Amino acid sequence: MTDTSVRIDGNRLLLPGGAAVRFIRTLRLPETGTHPLPPGLGEFPVRRVADHADTVPEAWRARGGVMLPVYLREAMWLSFAGTTEPAALQVGVGKVCAVSGRPWSDRLTRDPQNYVVLPRQPWLDGINSGTGTVRQFVAVPLGMGATVEGQVTGEEVWGGVQLQTFPLGEAALARHREEQRRRAETARRAARSGGAYGAAMPMAAPAAPGAAPAGSGAARSRSAPAMGLGVGGSMRQEVYRDERPPEDWAERPAGRVFVHLVTPPQWRQITGEAPPPSPVDRAAYTQAGLPWYDYYDQDADDLAPTGPLQDVKPVGDWIGDDHEPWQAPAAHQVRPLKDAPGAPVEDGDW
Repeated sequence: MTDTSVRIDGNRLLLPGGAAVRFIRTLRLPETGTHPLPPGLGEFPVRRVADHADTVPEAWRARGGVMLPVYLREAMWLSFAGTTEPAALQVGVGKVCAVSGRPWSDRLTRDPQNYVVLPRQPWLDGINSGTGTVRQFVAVPLGMGATVEGQVTGEEVWGGVQLQTFPLGEAALARHREEQRRRAETARRAARSGGAYGAAMPMAAPAAPGAAPAGSGAARSRSAPAMGLGVGGSMRQEVYRDERPPEDWAERPAGRVFVHLVTPPQWRQITGEAPPPSPVDRAAYTQAGLPWYDYYDQDADDLAPTGPLQDVKPVGDWIGDDHEPWQAPAAHQVRPLKDAPGAPVEDGDW
């Protein structure tokens, strides 16, 4: 029997088919210009909705999944490090595909492509918005029209983030595993003969320590401020085109999860835990000389943006200018990159 459960390992989501996803806190970019990749500043804490069934809103219990706390206008990116085998991962923001801009679907499509390929895609910082660029994921409340969902569909119903994974089909997976076995054997032979083998792995960005739990026994919560994702500044990042034939992938998803976004005060009320500290000041980070990143892959084929996502406006157009000062990183601060499961997460009706 195939295990379709999504599980939490620390703050990492493990989806069936080998996909692993972490939500990373980061610096928010200015909404004008195109910038290097901002650094990771630690993981968002992730908790199962089912573990707090008596304090989450009823609608959340019906949808199941997990939740994480996020501040207004806080930025995030999705890390796929630790993915074990090839997988096609769909990423939705308010049930709008972050890659194609089309409505959420339980099928993979190639024209336009509505998924990213793991582990080929190491991370995703935002929606596919331009040739070789994405626009940063930024948290914003529902009801203002500022989310990607609101701008693309005209409604704000779902919010949050949706993930769905498709593994390789049996024949394609068998071929992949045989290729991996042959590569491993070649590596062993090269090591015995003194030859060099392997390549440097992408550098991990500096991580900040997570917040410690603060008490328990939260009061019952009958409603929660709903949060979704809008967009912020533009950065240089490719969304890679799938090079496998479509028939390599399974026809049906192996697993899915709804990720609810909750405000920090509501996080404390629901979980009894202290939320993470407020987002790091951008100018202070840059002044300290800490690194930014520039990832370029000359062998990659970037997906062209689609109409719905090209037209999405940044959250500043909806909720006002960002008054936090911006200090661009110096050239020496931009570093080039490259040329056990816990209890299952309950899925619900969404």
